[in-house]
Amino acid sequence: MATTANTKAKNSTRRAATKAAAAPKAVGPDAISLLEADHREVDDYFEQYETLTDDAAKKALADKICLALKVHAQIEEELLYPPAREETGDGHLIDEAIVEHMGAKTLIAQIEASAPGQPLYDARVKVLGEQVRHHVEEEEQELFPEVRATGLDLDALGAKLTARKAELMALLAPAPAA
Repeated sequence: MATTANTKAKNSTRRAATKAAAAPKAVGPDAISLLEADHREVDDYFEQYETLTDDAAKKALADKICLALKVHAQIEEELLYPPAREETGDGHLIDEAIVEHMGAKTLIAQIEASAPGQPLYDARVKVLGEQVRHHVEEEEQELFPEVRATGLDLDALGAKLTARKAELMALLAPAPAA
Protein backbone atom coordinates (compact mmCIF):
# COMPACT_ATOMS: atom_id res chain seq x y z
CA MET A 1 0.00 0.00 0.00
CA ALA A 2 1.49 3.32 -1.04
CA THR A 3 2.01 6.08 1.51
CA THR A 4 0.27 9.23 0.42
CA ALA A 5 1.40 12.78 1.18
CA ASN A 6 -1.65 13.12 3.41
CA THR A 7 -0.65 10.04 5.45
CA LYS A 8 2.91 11.32 5.78
CA ALA A 9 1.61 14.68 7.03
CA LYS A 10 -0.63 12.95 9.60
CA ASN A 11 2.27 10.82 10.84
CA SER A 12 4.51 13.87 11.06
CA THR A 13 1.86 15.76 13.04
CA ARG A 14 1.39 12.76 15.34
CA ARG A 15 5.17 12.53 15.97
CA ALA A 16 5.36 16.28 16.69
CA ALA A 17 2.47 16.03 19.16
CA THR A 18 4.14 13.07 20.90
CA LYS A 19 7.42 15.01 21.16
CA ALA A 20 5.63 18.06 22.54
CA ALA A 21 3.89 15.93 25.15
CA ALA A 22 7.18 14.33 26.15
CA ALA A 23 9.08 17.63 26.21
CA PRO A 24 10.00 18.82 29.69
CA LYS A 25 7.70 21.39 31.15
CA ALA A 26 8.91 24.71 32.54
CA VAL A 27 11.02 24.20 35.63
CA GLY A 28 9.12 26.59 37.90
CA PRO A 29 5.56 27.76 38.27
CA ASP A 30 3.90 29.89 35.65
CA ALA A 31 3.76 33.62 36.43
CA ILE A 32 0.27 33.63 37.88
CA SER A 33 0.81 30.51 39.98
CA LEU A 34 3.96 32.08 41.43
CA LEU A 35 2.17 35.32 42.28
CA GLU A 36 -0.79 33.47 43.79
CA ALA A 37 1.61 31.43 45.94
CA ASP A 38 3.12 34.71 47.15
CA HIS A 39 -0.39 35.92 48.00
CA ARG A 40 -1.08 32.81 50.10
CA GLU A 41 2.26 33.09 51.90
CA VAL A 42 1.74 36.72 52.88
CA ASP A 43 -1.85 36.09 53.93
CA ASP A 44 -0.55 33.34 56.23
CA TYR A 45 1.96 35.81 57.68
CA PHE A 46 -0.83 38.31 58.44
CA GLU A 47 -2.89 35.60 60.12
CA GLN A 48 0.11 34.56 62.24
CA TYR A 49 0.77 38.18 63.20
CA GLU A 50 -2.72 38.52 64.68
CA THR A 51 -1.91 35.75 67.19
CA LEU A 52 1.39 37.22 68.44
CA THR A 53 1.87 39.04 71.73
CA ASP A 54 5.68 39.10 71.96
CA ASP A 55 7.21 42.30 70.55
CA ALA A 56 10.31 40.56 69.18
CA ALA A 57 8.17 37.99 67.36
CA LYS A 58 5.93 40.77 66.00
CA LYS A 59 8.95 42.70 64.72
CA ALA A 60 10.47 39.62 63.06
CA LEU A 61 7.21 38.70 61.33
CA ALA A 62 6.41 42.29 60.32
CA ASP A 63 9.88 42.52 58.76
CA LYS A 64 9.19 39.29 56.87
CA ILE A 65 5.84 40.66 55.65
CA CYS A 66 7.41 43.94 54.54
CA LEU A 67 10.23 42.22 52.64
CA ALA A 68 7.86 39.80 50.91
CA LEU A 69 5.53 42.62 49.86
CA LYS A 70 8.31 44.89 48.61
CA VAL A 71 9.74 42.12 46.46
CA HIS A 72 6.32 41.00 45.22
CA ALA A 73 5.25 44.52 44.27
CA GLN A 74 8.51 45.16 42.45
CA ILE A 75 8.39 41.99 40.35
CA GLU A 76 4.77 42.68 39.42
CA GLU A 77 5.54 46.28 38.46
CA GLU A 78 8.69 45.40 36.51
CA LEU A 79 7.72 42.18 34.79
CA LEU A 80 3.97 41.53 34.90
CA TYR A 81 2.19 44.84 34.61
CA PRO A 82 3.83 46.15 31.42
CA PRO A 83 3.00 43.12 29.24
CA ALA A 84 -0.36 42.68 31.00
CA ARG A 85 -1.28 46.27 30.15
CA GLU A 86 -0.31 45.75 26.53
CA GLU A 87 -1.92 42.35 26.08
CA THR A 88 -5.17 42.93 27.98
CA GLY A 89 -5.66 46.57 27.05
CA ASP A 90 -6.97 47.04 30.58
CA GLY A 91 -4.94 50.01 31.78
CA HIS A 92 -7.54 50.79 34.45
CA LEU A 93 -6.84 47.59 36.42
CA ILE A 94 -3.08 48.05 36.12
CA ASP A 95 -3.26 51.70 37.20
CA GLU A 96 -5.36 50.76 40.22
CA ALA A 97 -2.92 47.99 41.16
CA ILE A 98 0.02 50.41 40.97
CA VAL A 99 -1.79 52.91 43.22
CA GLU A 100 -2.57 50.11 45.67
CA HIS A 101 1.13 49.21 45.67
CA MET A 102 2.00 52.83 46.45
CA GLY A 103 -0.34 52.77 49.44
CA ALA A 104 1.21 49.53 50.67
CA LYS A 105 4.72 50.93 50.26
CA THR A 106 3.78 53.93 52.40
CA LEU A 107 2.53 51.68 55.21
CA ILE A 108 5.57 49.42 54.84
CA ALA A 109 7.90 52.41 55.28
CA GLN A 110 5.96 53.47 58.39
CA ILE A 111 6.11 49.95 59.84
CA GLU A 112 9.83 49.65 59.13
CA ALA A 113 10.48 53.05 60.76
CA SER A 114 8.76 52.07 64.00
CA ALA A 115 8.62 49.17 66.41
CA PRO A 116 6.05 47.06 68.22
CA GLY A 117 4.73 48.81 71.28
CA GLN A 118 4.86 52.21 69.60
CA PRO A 119 1.59 53.96 68.79
CA LEU A 120 -0.13 52.69 65.63
CA TYR A 121 2.34 49.85 64.94
CA ASP A 122 -0.19 47.02 65.20
CA ALA A 123 -2.83 49.14 63.47
CA ARG A 124 -0.50 49.74 60.52
CA VAL A 125 0.20 46.03 60.14
CA LYS A 126 -3.53 45.25 60.37
CA VAL A 127 -4.48 47.89 57.78
CA LEU A 128 -1.66 46.75 55.50
CA GLY A 129 -3.12 43.24 55.68
CA GLU A 130 -6.59 44.52 54.84
CA GLN A 131 -5.28 46.52 51.89
CA VAL A 132 -3.24 43.60 50.61
CA ARG A 133 -6.23 41.25 50.85
CA HIS A 134 -8.30 43.73 48.81
CA HIS A 135 -5.50 44.02 46.23
CA VAL A 136 -5.13 40.22 46.02
CA GLU A 137 -8.86 39.74 45.50
CA GLU A 138 -8.90 42.18 42.59
CA GLU A 139 -5.82 40.67 40.98
CA GLU A 140 -7.02 37.10 41.31
CA GLN A 141 -10.65 37.77 40.33
CA GLU A 142 -10.10 40.34 37.58
CA LEU A 143 -6.54 40.85 36.36
CA PHE A 144 -5.17 37.30 36.41
CA PRO A 145 -8.07 35.81 34.41
CA GLU A 146 -7.61 38.56 31.82
CA VAL A 147 -3.88 37.83 31.64
CA ARG A 148 -4.47 34.07 31.34
CA ALA A 149 -6.75 34.75 28.35
CA THR A 150 -3.95 36.50 26.44
CA GLY A 151 -1.12 35.03 24.41
CA LEU A 152 1.48 35.81 27.08
CA ASP A 153 3.96 32.98 27.68
CA LEU A 154 3.23 32.60 31.38
CA ASP A 155 5.84 29.87 31.83
CA ALA A 156 8.64 32.08 30.49
CA LEU A 157 7.32 35.01 32.50
CA GLY A 158 7.21 32.78 35.59
CA ALA A 159 10.89 31.95 35.10
CA LYS A 160 11.73 35.66 34.86
CA LEU A 161 9.66 36.46 37.96
CA THR A 162 11.33 33.63 39.89
CA ALA A 163 14.81 34.81 38.95
CA ARG A 164 14.08 38.45 39.75
CA LYS A 165 12.42 37.51 43.03
CA ALA A 166 15.52 35.57 44.11
CA GLU A 167 17.73 38.48 43.10
CA LEU A 168 15.65 41.00 45.06
CA MET A 169 15.37 38.76 48.12
CA ALA A 170 19.16 38.50 48.22
CA LEU A 171 19.53 42.24 47.70
CA LEU A 172 16.87 43.44 50.14
CA ALA A 173 17.00 40.83 52.89
CA PRO A 174 18.80 41.98 56.01
CA ALA A 175 22.27 40.59 56.54
CA PRO A 176 22.34 37.76 59.07
CA ALA A 177 23.40 38.80 62.57
CA ALA A 178 27.02 38.02 63.31
